Amino acid sequence: MKKTYELVDLDCAVCAQKMQDAVLKIDGVAGAEVSYIKQKMTLEFADGVDVDKLMKKVCKTIAKVEPDCEVIL
Repeated sequence: MKKTYELVDLDCAVCAQKMQDAVLKIDGVAGAEVSYIKQKMTLEFADGVDVDKLMKKVCKTIAKVEPDCEVIL
């Protein structure tokens, strides 16, 4: 399953790449694309994963990489 989330205050393309790399390391995330230009993040989730629970991990990970960026759920 794929879902796209809006990002607020993503500062640069380098930050977007760091976020993408960090999110891809989370168990249950099958794919990720973070776009600085679009200010969006598209995630592909592994089958059978609890998306709400996983998104909490994703948001925590993003906060560590880019504290000013907010994911609109």
